[in-house]
Amino acid sequence: MKPVVWLAEGLGLGRIPLAPGTFGTLLGIPLYMVLSAALPWHLYLLVVLAALPLHVWICSVGARAYGVGDPSGIVWDEVVGILIALTAAPPGWAPVVAGFIVFRAFDILKPFPISWLDARISGGLGIMLDDVVAGFYALATLQVLFHWWPWTLGD
Repeated sequence: MKPVVWLAEGLGLGRIPLAPGTFGTLLGIPLYMVLSAALPWHLYLLVVLAALPLHVWICSVGARAYGVGDPSGIVWDEVVGILIALTAAPPGWAPVVAGFIVFRAFDILKPFPISWLDARISGGLGIMLDDVVAGFYALATLQVLFHWWPWTLGD
């Protein structure tokens, strides 16, 4: 197996038969912790977004290896989606857990335009795009939750 396919599978987590996208999302959390500790939020987001062509390529190669348009085993898109969702999250585990839950909800439920994009755009771009939008929906939700209602952080 090519190393890029293994990466597209979330270091093999995409091969877990039950809820591979959830495990892919979990893989993004340690990466978030490293990047967010090293970079201010605006540079963090710039790094994640600047790497989007690379992310699309990783998903494209993975999908070609499976011979399917959007195989469930390709979970790198979930890694990127949670990285977007957690942009500028306040410190602590509550925002990370909330980000995980909210991102997975948007990724699974696919509210408009996520479902529209998912149905109409194929290849690596299509694989990535619905999770990128779900990540931005989750990011907006978290910002409202933790910045407009800071009582949610507790004492």
